[in-house]
Amino acid sequence: MEKQNSAFRWVIFASVIFAYLIMASQRTAPGLITDQIMGDFNVTATTIGLLASIQFFVYTSLQIPMGILVDRYGPNLFLITGALLTGVGTVAYSLSTHEVVLFLARVLTGIGDATIWVSLVLILSQWFNAKEFAQLIGVAGMTGSLGFLLATVPLSAFIDSVGWRNSFFSAGVLLCLIGILLYFVLVKKPNQTFIKKREKQSERTLDLLRRIFSSRQAWALFMCHFGVVGGYIGFIGSWAVPYGMDLYGMSRFEASQLIMISLVGALIGAPLIGWVSSRLNKIKQPYVVFHIIILFCWSIFLLYKGQPPYALLIMLFFIIGFGFGSNSLTFSAVRLSFPIKESGLVSGFANTGGFLSAVLLPSIFGKILDIFQISSGNIGDGYFYGFITPILFSMIGLIGVLLLKENWKKADSY
Repeated sequence: MEKQNSAFRWVIFASVIFAYLIMASQRTAPGLITDQIMGDFNVTATTIGLLASIQFFVYTSLQIPMGILVDRYGPNLFLITGALLTGVGTVAYSLSTHEVVLFLARVLTGIGDATIWVSLVLILSQWFNAKEFAQLIGVAGMTGSLGFLLATVPLSAFIDSVGWRNSFFSAGVLLCLIGILLYFVLVKKPNQTFIKKREKQSERTLDLLRRIFSSRQAWALFMCHFGVVGGYIGFIGSWAVPYGMDLYGMSRFEASQLIMISLVGALIGAPLIGWVSSRLNKIKQPYVVFHIIILFCWSIFLLYKGQPPYALLIMLFFIIGFGFGSNSLTFSAVRLSFPIKESGLVSGFANTGGFLSAVLLPSIFGKILDIFQISSGNIGDGYFYGFITPILFSMIGLIGVLLLKENWKKADSY
């Protein structure tokens, strides 16, 4: 294809990756100001858990529909609109004066965020050949972790400097400007149509959905992603900073440094685990190993009554983050298990599993904290029993990866 030989494709790549970096940072950024939101709006831990979950709930519920729409009509409209919606939602969050506005702002952010991954995958497949795509999709996965990393020490320092409202307002404005940039890069410069209907599919959407939903392999991938994503993103994005502050007496800045260690683990883990899988020419075996490691790490929190020694705590956060990097193996398995014409839908289905767990964990964890804080007044007991949640989620992931079949079908080329 002509566009796959064009030097402009690297401008496309840089622009889309930058958009993903900033949008990903807004998934976990509210976790840095949990205590301030509770104080400013006088809300409970349960409400904070629901607030943290609502964006992931919207994101999750839209993954399959977005995969169908992007595949049928092209990614340009959805990615540009998504960046703008995420920006508007972030600005509204910074200006809110009531918890209802906070919820509505996170809904807008979730709708915008739901567009980025499936659009990014399709854009890269259009502009890059199969070999380049396989390499760049790994870079894209690392970018998500870089976005989470951006929402730790750098954003925490910015919040301490200018206040949480000004910092979120600035991020929202930047995202709106990115939306405008994407219009010129994706549509105006290459002279593409804003939205283009693709060729009529040979199989009806309803029949395709029915077939995918009845596939054991698809459900195994759903469970794999459920187990490896939810405990990490759900905990990091909502309760990790309060956990460090409540049980270890850390400042917000110190707690965000602890989270940064976990994110560094994810940055190292993603490319390294992918390299190991490629060298072994296997996906299931390394994925089983890392699911077991993650389950073991969460279990250690229970062994120490929710408060392991500080040195061990650092190791646990790093290893859990490193293990989270194995989530890219889900999409490697999708690519090798299903024809390319179905990989977008199946990727959305598997991604739904991951972010469903990220929706459930903050709310469940917050509810447990409220129950034990009311009944015993001991927040430590709440965190101790709260850690049962990521353990159960990790068990589901381990079951999924054990059910995974590694007799790969030959995938279509891009």
